[in-house]
Amino acid sequence: MDFSPYLLAIVLAWIVAQGTKFLINSVKGRWVIDYRQLYTSGSMPSSHSASVIALMSVIGLRDGVDTAVFGLVTLFAAIVMYDAFMVRRSTGEQGEAIQALIKEQKSKVRLPRAAKGHEPLEVAVGALIGLAVGLGVFFIYQ
Repeated sequence: MDFSPYLLAIVLAWIVAQGTKFLINSVKGRWVIDYRQLYTSGSMPSSHSASVIALMSVIGLRDGVDTAVFGLVTLFAAIVMYDAFMVRRSTGEQGEAIQALIKEQKSKVRLPRAAKGHEPLEVAVGALIGLAVGLGVFFIYQ
């Protein structure tokens, strides 16, 4: 195959996670279709986690876990996942609090977007999707 397995793992993991997010939110909304779920952040599962774990899996399986690049991608994955459920989640909660204050004051100020982070379970499910996609890509390229 001519396409990089590393890039394929990232793209497929993102597509699977975002598609899963779209389906979950469509079912929760009683099939009210919200196409923004195909590209927005937050919610179940984490596409960021899926992508970095898919990349980490392919690198580990193809190049070995004792390589510098595997160490680097492991650090990168840890930072991305920590950010998803600690930093972005906190800023999302703060954004929702600011929105509530603006609404309470009946201000004409345009409501800022509150970017949502993830619950730990959403990050874990994203990581599992990434692992599955990474393994699939690895075996396709064997």
